[in-house]
Amino acid sequence: MQITHAEDLGVGTRAEYYDHSGALRDMIQNHLTQLFTLVAMEIPSAYEAAAIRYEKIKVLRSTRIIDPSAVVRARYTAGTIGGEPVRGYLEEPGILETSTTETFVAIPLYVDNWRWNGVPFYLRTGKRMGRTLSQITVRLRATPAALFDSFGVKNETADALVITLQPDAGFSLHFDVKVPGSPFRTERIPLDFYYNERYPPMPEAYETLLLDVLEGDQTLFVHSDEVEQSWKLYTPVLERPSPVCSYAAGTWGPRDADHLAIPESELWQQTWHRKQ
Repeated sequence: MQITHAEDLGVGTRAEYYDHSGALRDMIQNHLTQLFTLVAMEIPSAYEAAAIRYEKIKVLRSTRIIDPSAVVRARYTAGTIGGEPVRGYLEEPGILETSTTETFVAIPLYVDNWRWNGVPFYLRTGKRMGRTLSQITVRLRATPAALFDSFGVKNETADALVITLQPDAGFSLHFDVKVPGSPFRTERIPLDFYYNERYPPMPEAYETLLLDVLEGDQTLFVHSDEVEQSWKLYTPVLERPSPVCSYAAGTWGPRDADHLAIPESELWQQTWHRKQ
């Protein structure tokens, strides 16, 4: 499982706040952890706030203690976004030259229960990345036997279900199909659905939340127990932070994070999935 929230924006006018916070506090502890619990939770007994919160808290309580040395932290340096040059984090107004704050975090999580035993969850967020994108990717396991191996054709990537939250909410299933004709080859094809193509216009995120407030629907809001469990999970990482590496603005983060999303035995596969 890969959960990504990437932004092409920098810190903007939030420098004073952000430099005391960083990407882990700003995005991982709350937003990405909420996505993580929603993906990993069991089916709730009812579609209501109490039942959903109960399942999300179970996920957090089952999540293995994080090894701080496995967390990749980085900050952006000068680069190019949309063809325009942008400054690095340490050159942003209001940021101290001695700052050790991260603008990128990649972190592995493991849920120790029957369903998710041995399945890694990789959370990744960063500023000044290639584009703005929120996405959940479920990478399926390779099958024990491959039908086309006898033809010398090896699939380039594992099949994947991609759930996009923004900018285009929807989902797509990516898998390899045989291309008609000769020579024998396969091609990666997505089957997709996007809400704005069928149900325009879609409400903005805060429109949905404000409507829920007015209607008293707490389904999308966190419980205090969730917040406490989340901080218990990440506090050791904040107390023993890993070194900060760097990545150029406009890229998809540091190479140091690639190994988190790909086992050494599967180096032929792609690393972090992203919609092209």
